[in-house]
Amino acid sequence: MTEKSLNLMEFDDDEEPPISFTTEATEAVKDAILAEKLDPGMGLRVGVRGGGCAGFSYVLDFTEAKPNDFLMKLDDVNVYLDPMSAMHLEGTTIDYVTSLMGMGFKFINPNATKTCGCGSSFG
Repeated sequence: MTEKSLNLMEFDDDEEPPISFTTEATEAVKDAILAEKLDPGMGLRVGVRGGGCAGFSYVLDFTEAKPNDFLMKLDDVNVYLDPMSAMHLEGTTIDYVTSLMGMGFKFINPNATKTCGCGSSFG
């Protein structure tokens, strides 16, 4: 299946994508792709799913596109976002942080009315 046959929705140049990445997050994604030696057709899926202690949990995974995904470009990396997740992540910034507690991706989501202590779920 090609991206064209999947009905991927791309953002126009004048449209603001629902999510953004800090420079640190962008570099961490590219480093992970190199370390995992992923196939060229793979991209980063950003999403949410039901569950977690606050109602929804964040999803970051390397995968192929699915029908009706939104397609964003992060430098030369395809980022896939399903329409339901896009609704919950509108305005979210994804950062990559390093602290005494460890390192990882951090979602800064203005739509979250509650979050859990670990930062991986929201409501």
